[in-house]
Amino acid sequence: MKAVVQVGGKQYIVTEKETLLVDRLQDGTKELTLDALMVFDDKTATVGTPTVKGATVKAQVVEDEVKGDKLRIIHFQAKKRVNKVTGHRQKHSRIQITGISAK
Repeated sequence: MKAVVQVGGKQYIVTEKETLLVDRLQDGTKELTLDALMVFDDKTATVGTPTVKGATVKAQVVEDEVKGDKLRIIHFQAKKRVNKVTGHRQKHSRIQITGISAK
């Protein structure tokens, strides 16, 4: 069984025992209960408006803070000899889906 969930403004298709890298969650959160936007398997699909009633996805936080890849942003102005390089590393949380229940 698979489900579509929304975490941090982004939607993910998840299955049980899958590990996801999502935007950083609040500190101290170890267990998550997410509402399912859609639940489906090989033969049937149930789409919620906006969520499927009685369908939840349980998740557990594996790592609280994981740094993403370094992004480099270059600001360049032609004919002015201006070249500025900045960047950042996004912080993520790693979660593992422990169960999908649909009634």
